[in-house]
Amino acid sequence: MKKVAISITFILLALLVFPVSITNPMGPTVIPVTGLLNRVVDSKGISIEVSFWKDESEAVALLVSDRADFAVLPVTVGANLYAQGMELKLLGVHEWKAFYLIVDDSSKFRDLTSLKGKEVYSPHGRGQTVDVLLRYLLVVNGLIPDKDVKFYYLPPQEIVSLFKAGKIEYAALPEPFSTLAITGTHGDIVLDFQEEWNKISNSKYGLPIAGLFVKKEILERDPDLVEKVEQAFSESVTWANTNLDEALKITNEYLTIPIPVLKEAMNRLKFEYIPISQCENEVIFFLNTMHEFYPEGLPLLPDGGFYYK
Repeated sequence: MKKVAISITFILLALLVFPVSITNPMGPTVIPVTGLLNRVVDSKGISIEVSFWKDESEAVALLVSDRADFAVLPVTVGANLYAQGMELKLLGVHEWKAFYLIVDDSSKFRDLTSLKGKEVYSPHGRGQTVDVLLRYLLVVNGLIPDKDVKFYYLPPQEIVSLFKAGKIEYAALPEPFSTLAITGTHGDIVLDFQEEWNKISNSKYGLPIAGLFVKKEILERDPDLVEKVEQAFSESVTWANTNLDEALKITNEYLTIPIPVLKEAMNRLKFEYIPISQCENEVIFFLNTMHEFYPEGLPLLPDGGFYYK
């Protein structure tokens, strides 16, 4: 009878450990979830599994098929999914700094007006965050995008290769690609997009690049669970920042980028979890700016239901 009682106790304890899933982008954003991957943060009795997505369609598939309850997404991606009818809530923002302008010779650059008559390469295609941000900053500085400054788009790895080969003069890149590009060259980072953004927006934290989202149905069904997952995610971000060497070793199991490059890039990456209750106005200003300068990429602004209250 004692053995039976012990077995039942173990079964009941197992049932109390609720499994939930978070899907996260494959890239430097692996770093802030290493505390969850390493299971060193207090998950409050919840079993949190982390999966990774390489493009937005994968993230959507995981959410729609109920293989993910939470998702780390670029804020603009989450806003577009919400506008398309996916019931997501933005819990908070954790990535605030990532984008930089590099040049093959820093003596060529004084300020953004130095880009007049130049070509700038940035990742993928028109409408990604650094593209819209650069266009916005050019206008603020009296330049006309596509007229005064020409834009070209390539995969970031290809931009890095061409920059190293001396075939690209200027590039606007996220970390760790800006570090990869200038390593072993005479190139340099000449502009911090986040600093420029802060001057205009008066942001306390930086640029609201990516954050933690939850499906509305999960929130309605178990708000306490959502609070516990949010707390564990926040603790994971803090753990990665305070245990960087260990976090980078874990990250290196998922990324092929050398640890020294990732460590250098972390000097220009900022991961800090800020609940949406503290940064909603900054997110709204950011989305309004993205919508104004590239409405094709963000055709509809989310209403108040997008933000976790």
